[in-house]
Amino acid sequence: MTNTATTEEGKKANSSTHECGCHCGYIKFSVTLSPPLSEYEVVNCNCSACTRFGYLLIYPEAADVKWHNDSRSRCASYQFNTKAKDQLFCPKCGASLAIDFRDVFKPHKYGISARTIYGVNLDELKLKKLDGISLVKPAGDLAGHYWDEEKGQLK
Repeated sequence: MTNTATTEEGKKANSSTHECGCHCGYIKFSVTLSPPLSEYEVVNCNCSACTRFGYLLIYPEAADVKWHNDSRSRCASYQFNTKAKDQLFCPKCGASLAIDFRDVFKPHKYGISARTIYGVNLDELKLKKLDGISLVKPAGDLAGHYWDEEKGQLK
């Protein structure tokens, strides 16, 4: 991690840069946060995706995320509900990495899982609870649906 008090290459003052990646090392990237992670309110959302994928989210602009060795194109993605954003995963180890909000937020932002930051101490994070269950309604009732393997579709 690096901290900077001056602007360098257009980076914001009072920021921190962190190396991140999946469990197996196939996906690697860095993220610059302003305010720095030690001051950042990390979102702990209770929606179905965040709960199941284990997300603790930080929201940098896409310009502040640097994907190494073509890692962004290597990510597997999953869309659900409104189909307006991609949940990003490592296709090798299955680690939950981020949410790509390209069609949701302008300017383009990512929701990066703080769990992907190398050496992160989760006990030191300032968590902010978010009631995502109440804020984002499902696009439709998914109760009783299942994946039909033979037809390759949701029933």
